[in-house]
Amino acid sequence: MGTLNTAPRPVAGEITTQRLLPRETPLPMAPGDLAKSRVPDRVSAAVGPAMTWRRSLILLATAALTGAGGFEMYRVLEVGGVTVLEAMVLALFLVLLAWVAFSFASALAGFFVLLAHRSTAVDAELPSIASRTAMLLPTYNEDPHRLTARLRAIIESLEGTNHGELFDWYVLSDSTDPDIWVAEEKALLALRQAVGTSRLYYRHRADNTARKAGNISEWITRFGAVYDFMIVLDADSLMSGQTIVRLVHAIETNPSAGLVQTLPMIVNARSLFSRVQQFAGRLYGPMIAAGVAWWHGSEGNYWGHNAIIRVKAFAEAAALPQLRGRKPFGGHILSHDFVEAALMRRAGWGIYMLPTLGGSYEEVPPSLLDFAARDRRWCQGNLQHLAVVPAQGLHWVSRLHFMVGIGAYLTAPLWLLFLLLGMLISLQARFVRPEYFPKGFSLFPTWPAQDPVLAIWVFVATMGLLLLPKLLSLVLVWLRRAERQQFGGALRTSAGVLAEVVISALMAPVMMIFQSIAVVEILAGRDAGWQTQRRDDGTVERRELYRKYGVPTLCGVAMAASAYAVSLPLLLWMSPVIVGLLFAVPIGALTAKPAPGKLFSTPEDREPPSVLRRANELSAAADLGARPALVELRQDPALLAFHLAQLPPPPAARPDKVDANLAVGRAKVDASDTFEEAAAHLSSREVLSILNDGSTLSTVLQKR
Repeated sequence: MGTLNTAPRPVAGEITTQRLLPRETPLPMAPGDLAKSRVPDRVSAAVGPAMTWRRSLILLATAALTGAGGFEMYRVLEVGGVTVLEAMVLALFLVLLAWVAFSFASALAGFFVLLAHRSTAVDAELPSIASRTAMLLPTYNEDPHRLTARLRAIIESLEGTNHGELFDWYVLSDSTDPDIWVAEEKALLALRQAVGTSRLYYRHRADNTARKAGNISEWITRFGAVYDFMIVLDADSLMSGQTIVRLVHAIETNPSAGLVQTLPMIVNARSLFSRVQQFAGRLYGPMIAAGVAWWHGSEGNYWGHNAIIRVKAFAEAAALPQLRGRKPFGGHILSHDFVEAALMRRAGWGIYMLPTLGGSYEEVPPSLLDFAARDRRWCQGNLQHLAVVPAQGLHWVSRLHFMVGIGAYLTAPLWLLFLLLGMLISLQARFVRPEYFPKGFSLFPTWPAQDPVLAIWVFVATMGLLLLPKLLSLVLVWLRRAERQQFGGALRTSAGVLAEVVISALMAPVMMIFQSIAVVEILAGRDAGWQTQRRDDGTVERRELYRKYGVPTLCGVAMAASAYAVSLPLLLWMSPVIVGLLFAVPIGALTAKPAPGKLFSTPEDREPPSVLRRANELSAAADLGARPALVELRQDPALLAFHLAQLPPPPAARPDKVDANLAVGRAKVDASDTFEEAAAHLSSREVLSILNDGSTLSTVLQKR
């Protein structure tokens, strides 16, 4: 898209609809290539000896815990000899225990890091900065009013630091809903007038190639050359001005840093599901993040938003290749952030995290079904990384990030298989006659047998590895008076942890089924697509509840019947999994409803930071009444001028490339006598094509 703006930048207070975008300053991006080793003329960010022993400690602890647990599990199963099914159970247990042990070791490191950490005063003097930074807000069919409310709160917060003149703001739209597109333009015009800055720009991309990653790359190749850094936001992102300034200072003072990631805290939760997620993330998240930052060092990861990136480093190294083959494994990379971080690290740039910085926020889906829908897309993106792991020249920690991301989804079907094999062994012992003397002479027949007492201890130890990090996070709150008060006191925080453990345990089996289905669908070739995420009300219709939770419920019935057929004790033993599946429908309905925040209150609930309070005030006051796109443009000349000014010049006519929607739309417009008649007969896709064609748009708007 070529820019139509060549006039000098106006000063604040002289905002015009013609100043849509700054002059283009192209910065080429190197072609994405997984085969090259690294950029040869760059010296990699240093990895000191301390980082080597930290990583060794994490890996040794993981190996020790896995080995000890695996040995005890072998002792459980070896009574009477290990059968084929029992050997399979042992192999699965080792894989799953290694996963749990690795997470535990990292969290334990985070506990000691935070135990020794002294909090930085919130009102500490801000450092001085001098670099020019672009604030990028990609959006795809999001609510424009809430989007601009959050953006305005960030702009005002940053202007309050007296560093606002160093930042330019870009709303980069990939929206395909014509009504949302025009509503974005209207909201952006209103925001420009409200904040009084000429450094706020809007660009709508008609071609959504490569989704968010393509959106960012297109901006770099058009405007990136004049900026030192960019901070990438999500539609639900919120950051304080102080945090943004400190981020810029952190990357300014580390020339080898290519990216610095913050730890976003969940805010604005309303349903029971989102409140549980918000509480868990706020309480356990800092410790987990501190642990991974402790041993990741300069080989950290990128979560796609609320991070600052050196534009030169990104353009030099982070262009994504298109994977070979068909979807879902081929095509554009969905989980682009992991790959971008790995490619930048391959080129020698350091990838860091600042887990204790604060002032960085995001939201979470309002229901388990919404969470699962987003998780399905992430699952496909992470499984795509199987094609990226063998790439040349990657740091081994970057490969580990990929494997951890892949494992986050493969462990779900593995846990399900582990449970099913355990039940098969029990059913075999109950109903299948033993095979006497199968391998020649033996004094005893082959019976599946286990040590039940030792099995209980292995189960308790495994649960301990899962739950101890949560208790350690609670201990950190107990030890800090100010933080303890922010959570509502030790007793209320402890009750919240207990309730969170119970609710999460009930939802975990359902997510295990959802993720297992997602893995099977992806392996079968089903693409996730690109859906808009719900961010407000989590209420789910009854029909959708039964349809979506039907499979988990049936799995619960089958497990309960199988366990009861063996024995009542086995049914009780399996009850933590079975109860969550059997009651998936009521659990899903209950957790999607609004819930009071007293039990799961967080510091941001009790004392909202100023940027969050301001964003919520603006969002509540926003005019949510939206009219159809063509009606809005017809009734608002300034908005129409804004829209027409940003359209690119019409492309040269090509017989082999005809927009069918535009052709049909033109025919409907020509056949209509009035504007209302034309608008009523046009489909959403036809309106979108007309909005991209200035001449046809003018024709339909000029009808009486």
